[in-house]
Amino acid sequence: MAQHRKPKHRSLSGHTARTAATLALASAATVTAFEGTGHAEPRPTTGEVKAKVDKLYREAEIATEKYNGAKEKADRAESALRDLRDEAARRTERLNSARRSLGSLATAQYRSGGVDPSVQLALSTDPDAFLDRASRADRVGRRHAAEIAGVRRQVRELDQLRTEADDTLQDLKSRQADLRKHKKTVTGKLGEARRLLARLTAEERARLAAAEREDGGEDEREDRGRASRAAPRPAAAPAPGATKAPNARAAQAVSYAYKALGSPYVWGATGPDAFDCSGLTQAAYRSAGVSLPRTTYAQIDAGRRVPRSELQPGDLVFFYSGISHVGLYVGDGQMIHAPNPSAPVRLAPLDEMPFAGATRVA
Repeated sequence: MAQHRKPKHRSLSGHTARTAATLALASAATVTAFEGTGHAEPRPTTGEVKAKVDKLYREAEIATEKYNGAKEKADRAESALRDLRDEAARRTERLNSARRSLGSLATAQYRSGGVDPSVQLALSTDPDAFLDRASRADRVGRRHAAEIAGVRRQVRELDQLRTEADDTLQDLKSRQADLRKHKKTVTGKLGEARRLLARLTAEERARLAAAEREDGGEDEREDRGRASRAAPRPAAAPAPGATKAPNARAAQAVSYAYKALGSPYVWGATGPDAFDCSGLTQAAYRSAGVSLPRTTYAQIDAGRRVPRSELQPGDLVFFYSGISHVGLYVGDGQMIHAPNPSAPVRLAPLDEMPFAGATRVA
């Protein structure tokens, strides 16, 4: 009769022990995960969202100015390439015409030059006429040599033009790559800002809009500016600040800026219906017959620097250490500027942003 043996208890070791430990850790992690599902990440407050959105708008504006600069350079390179190609086409036609002329002359010389000139003289019945023809042929030969030299020069110049056009094309491609990079940065920053704002409730968005209006100046001033657009003032009544401008060009720029109040901010836009910050100042002075560079970085060097204490209406005012924002000073410590996609062109105090400098261009 078989004996019933009590099973022997064996300790875990080696692979079996490692497997058991892994299962135990997985079990503990599962329990922890279930216990933590009830603790969602807290929603950011309206103030936190505003701070993040403002930061994204600032970063987008920096990228916008870089985009504007790259576009300006790309446009110049494209125009230069077009001019070079047009000039190359004209010179190619002149070269082909010169070659055809040389070909005709060479053919005529071949037909008449088969006999040695001394033999032709000996056989000629009229030596004087022959010598006269020989003299004319010598002059033609010299002209022929000059035409050959001219063709060679045209070939060299055409080759140089084509090399220059190739270099310009490579420069254009580089500028276009910069454009794509900066555009991607801008759209990415603005898209992230939109996603943050979309998470807010209607009430939170209303509070945020009120905070934006407070940052940009009193509601009364903004309403007054919008009313001035809706009901145009008589032609004889100048815009506020225009009468204090140092000259007619600055006065015209100020008047243009007042008419632009309420226009939407669109990155890369230069008017007449939408603007970014440097696009607004460029358009304002363009209306006065003054050509400004496209970017804030270049606009600050477009005139004479003036201290804040000596500002006059029409001066360009710049902000932030990177000179990434610009407005048009209109007097009484106020400017008109295009802030960001969340706010239209508006009147605002200079103290709204860290002041970096000012330039008088007119």
